[in-house]
Amino acid sequence: ERVEVLHREGKEGLGTAYCAGFRHALERGAQYCFEIDADFSHNPDDIPRLYAAAREADAAVGSRYVKGGGAPDWSFFRWLISRGGNLYTKIVARTRTVDTTSGFRCYSRRVLEAIPLDRVTSQGYAFQIEMAVACHRKGLRVVELPIFFEERGRGKSKMSWRIILEAFWRVWELRFRY
Repeated sequence: ERVEVLHREGKEGLGTAYCAGFRHALERGAQYCFEIDADFSHNPDDIPRLYAAAREADAAVGSRYVKGGGAPDWSFFRWLISRGGNLYTKIVARTRTVDTTSGFRCYSRRVLEAIPLDRVTSQGYAFQIEMAVACHRKGLRVVELPIFFEERGRGKSKMSWRIILEAFWRVWELRFRY
């Protein structure tokens, strides 16, 4: 009774899925919305910490790159792409968030009402970047908590060169749009 599944026809991308889920939750009175990988790369035991932090701020990000966090199972190449992408975003889009690509987050209702979700256009990991940039530009307070990102036991990453290229170009667009 406490779980609802939102079914959509066809693949429309990660960003539109999150926005649809956020709208669905807000319509039902949710005060906080979470993002979490369903493959247990993110530890569900960290949800209470994210929630408590978001209650004190506007949003909370589970960060691999603040003191105490990490992704110990990653190859150097994967770490380099992720860290490089985050640094690139920080410089180009001028955000304060260290881990802009983290998909483990808690947003308060006020964040999701302040950001016009119908104008969020990014897909893939660029969605996380866009939300970080939008929060920053709206003056919303985002805190980062250290987490350990565990490598999935089964399945494959959806990371592709197309997603990387989208993020590369989208960061420039976001710099000027928000």
